[in-house]
Amino acid sequence: EVQLVESGGGLVQAGGSLRLSCAASGFNFDDYAIGWFRQAPGREREGVSCIGSEDGDENIFYEDYAKGRFTISRDNAKNTVYLQMNSLKPEDTALYYCAAERSNLGCTVISTPYDYWGQGTQVTVSS
Repeated sequence: EVQLVESGGGLVQAGGSLRLSCAASGFNFDDYAIGWFRQAPGREREGVSCIGSEDGDENIFYEDYAKGRFTISRDNAKNTVYLQMNSLKPEDTALYYCAAERSNLGCTVISTPYDYWGQGTQVTVSS
């Protein structure tokens, strides 16, 4: 059974940090790019960041609002991708999802190609 399980969300004050984890099982994790997405109440889901299956900075992407504040990484030995989020702002409040796409061509924060999705973890940033 394919599973993506997010964890690490919570309530944090503005300026604080959280580290989200995305634990994968049921598929060959090494062959998949992983993306992080988020959806705030009343808004459409949007991309946050992604990391390709291959090593290299060219296989990592951040949306503009995440650059300099968020860092994505993966540990293939643990089948886990992390999203370190620093300097959090109230506008970062959302349900954060991870997703997996079978790809060896980098990654994308467009949601359409992704094969598997997790259930999400809530991030709430208070002002």
